[in-house]
Amino acid sequence: MSKDTQTLEPTRWSLADLFPSGDSPEMQAAFDEMEKQVAAFETCRPDLTADISMDKFQQIVRSLESIVKLMQRIGGYADLWFTEDTQNQSAMSLLARMEQLGAEISNRVLFFTLWWKELDDKNAERLMKDSGDLHYWLEEMRHFKPHTLSEAEEKIINIKDVTGSNALITLYDSFTNRYSFKIKVDGEEKEMTRGELMSYVRMADPDLRAAAYQELYRVYGQDGPILGQMYQTVVRDWRNENINLRGYKSPISARNLGNDIPDEVVDTLLDVCQKNAPIFQRFFKLKARLLKMDKLRRYDIYAPVTASTKEFSMGSATELIMDSFDSFDPRFAQLAMKVISENHVDSQVRKGKRSGAFCATVNPELTPWVLTNYQGHSDDVATLAHELGHAIHSLLASDHSIFTQHSCLPLAETASTFGEMMLVERLLAEERDESVRRDLLFRQVDDSYATIMRQAFFALFEKQAHAMTDQGASIDELSQAYFENLQTQFGDALDIADEFRWEWVSIPHIYHTPFYVYAYAFGQLLVLSLYKQFKEEGDSFKPRYIKILSTGGSEAPMKILSDAGFDISQASFWQGGFNVVDGMIKELENTIED
Repeated sequence: MSKDTQTLEPTRWSLADLFPSGDSPEMQAAFDEMEKQVAAFETCRPDLTADISMDKFQQIVRSLESIVKLMQRIGGYADLWFTEDTQNQSAMSLLARMEQLGAEISNRVLFFTLWWKELDDKNAERLMKDSGDLHYWLEEMRHFKPHTLSEAEEKIINIKDVTGSNALITLYDSFTNRYSFKIKVDGEEKEMTRGELMSYVRMADPDLRAAAYQELYRVYGQDGPILGQMYQTVVRDWRNENINLRGYKSPISARNLGNDIPDEVVDTLLDVCQKNAPIFQRFFKLKARLLKMDKLRRYDIYAPVTASTKEFSMGSATELIMDSFDSFDPRFAQLAMKVISENHVDSQVRKGKRSGAFCATVNPELTPWVLTNYQGHSDDVATLAHELGHAIHSLLASDHSIFTQHSCLPLAETASTFGEMMLVERLLAEERDESVRRDLLFRQVDDSYATIMRQAFFALFEKQAHAMTDQGASIDELSQAYFENLQTQFGDALDIADEFRWEWVSIPHIYHTPFYVYAYAFGQLLVLSLYKQFKEEGDSFKPRYIKILSTGGSEAPMKILSDAGFDISQASFWQGGFNVVDGMIKELENTIED
């Protein structure tokens, strides 16, 4: 390894590979260069004719690519700077400036994509024929033709988003990331961030688990009516644009086309998830038996089955992750270590920092940035492995254009979830304490629940919430609908306290990216099938898997998976993932019987 992993501590990332600072001469020079490139691009408008030459067409596309890369570099800095401290006024100002400028530039270059969508099929095929890596990007763009408006209308939408939905989402982030939470730990009241608070929901003390959830939804519930209004405004904006103006047949259809996944496939996925809710209900009843409880409370779903308090330093966690990646393919460990050695990981817990975790790819030639809130628990180790898995995926696809590097959202969860599974297998192989091993196995199913069932039911709620909001539902009615969603999801396996009706206003994804969440269920069920094949085939499986990751977004997801032997249009494919989970639960049941 390039750095002694044992000495690593949680760090704050460096953004110097983007810009020295938000007000540096380099930043201003980038703004100036962007204006220069956009002005030059605007002069090519007369060249966009049906008989444009291949050389001229490719020259124009390369110019657009250069603009997008520069925009994402500046915008990436603004986003990451704001994320590391959502109360930083300078970061907020730069983010707002970039969003405004981004909308203006999008409007100035909009003529190219509108021309491309309207071009006749014969000439479009001629230009795509020798477009190489850009073929799928060009083809996919034309899929949006039925939902594309006039140039004037598209420009208005870009402008209104800056001071409309985008501004509201930034306000939601600033608002909720200011929250602090207080609970008593060992008789002493402690003030903490959301990330710190949520560490207690996985602890052995049932009173602490309950207190953490009660405090979380006390704080969110106090502002529930305001946060709910923010959400309803986002929902109405989504409908106004995508249903009323663009003509999508349903709110989720807009996301599905962006993912290039047919509506029918997503409907099948969610239907199979809903039908398999009893699998996880059985798991929660099993966990109740082991915890000697008549029935779990919603507070208890992530409760450890042993009183293990094992913690992992950042150094030991990194070493475990690198070893598990290396055992699969040395390249995976090398690429993950590249993120760490270039100081692109922000793992510290700080007030004002965004909660949760993510991996951000700014440009193909730049190493991604990873954010976590690391506190030393085993789930923090898994989260770090997950986000580094995203980074590996990005780096394996870094030879593609900025237009084709990113896979669609559902496939984007493949490497991350696979990385977690490799880590868990490594932990299980090394752990000799049977009680800790059992806890790890339970956590594996816990994580499958959180990634599959929980996210699928979020998506089902989103579909319902969008429909109810359109019919004029109140915030309280949405909260009641969410509570009923929980009751359907858990059946008679859990007791659910009333404060969980406010859980929905605490889920950033449904604000930031409507209908994103089904990507998690998609990715986890896909990875369960992939991992099962890996265990059956061994080394012969690896080239096919690496090809999926290396393809990035340069081919249609249905084709990528079909070439790998998966037919995701069939309910039986998704059921296969649930069969793997069912097998895990049976293994646990046998362990308990023994």
